Amino acid sequence: MIKRKQLLVALTIAGSDSGGGAGIQADLKTFAALGVHGASAIACLTAQNPKRVLGVEPCSPKMLLRQIEAVFEELPPAAVKTGMLFSAENISVVANFFKKKNCPIVVDPVFISTSGTKLLEPKAIAKLKRQLLPLATLVTPNLSEAEILSGQKISSIEEMRAAAKKIHSQFGCAVLVKGGHLKNSAGAVDVFFDGRTELLLSAPFVKGIRTHGTGCVYSAAVCAALALGNNLPQAVQIGKKFVTAAISHSYKIGNHFALGSR
Repeated sequence: MIKRKQLLVALTIAGSDSGGGAGIQADLKTFAALGVHGASAIACLTAQNPKRVLGVEPCSPKMLLRQIEAVFEELPPAAVKTGMLFSAENISVVANFFKKKNCPIVVDPVFISTSGTKLLEPKAIAKLKRQLLPLATLVTPNLSEAEILSGQKISSIEEMRAAAKKIHSQFGCAVLVKGGHLKNSAGAVDVFFDGRTELLLSAPFVKGIRTHGTGCVYSAAVCAALALGNNLPQAVQIGKKFVTAAISHSYKIGNHFALGSR
């Protein structure tokens, strides 16, 4: 009798990227590369490519809930990540569901696309802060998102550290402030803080590569690492190593670069 390998499950609740470089598609590729089975609940559809977002349409709250329930019914995840949720109603659906569950949740607070398109309704920001972040194990804002969550400007590593501590104090979750867009920085430095442990995660910039979906891949890698049983400081270090390697091994598609999956 053939012995089948048992895989742990990670769930992504996010938006679909028709270009395949970010969102649900990037998350599932990352889960597979790290050896976990990826399940998904699509919170919204996007018409996008690596250059721009042409349109966004949210999933109905009822259908989003059905997707999450279907996964938990037969494939209970060892860890979950949320990405683009878009609407206040869908944030409430996710938050209300996970009030009754006990599993690690990585929240990637997707506010705006690289091309400048708003990916979270303005009224949804308050819901994210009030309902979802207090349930999160980790929140992974980039610099602009960390400025919104902390209410302060960030232009240095010291200000990243201060913002991480303020976000943790306000919402109670661990924080990973991603500094890839920090100006005048010698490398890509991220700050992790969970109330006890602070880590400065650094990697050299990969020159000449402008990639799409790095935030999705980073948070998905952390989620996969948690699903595999790593503690949170270990998981963020695995995530940093994975996304750095993905950028280094990026490949050309059309006139753009896509992140490598290993």
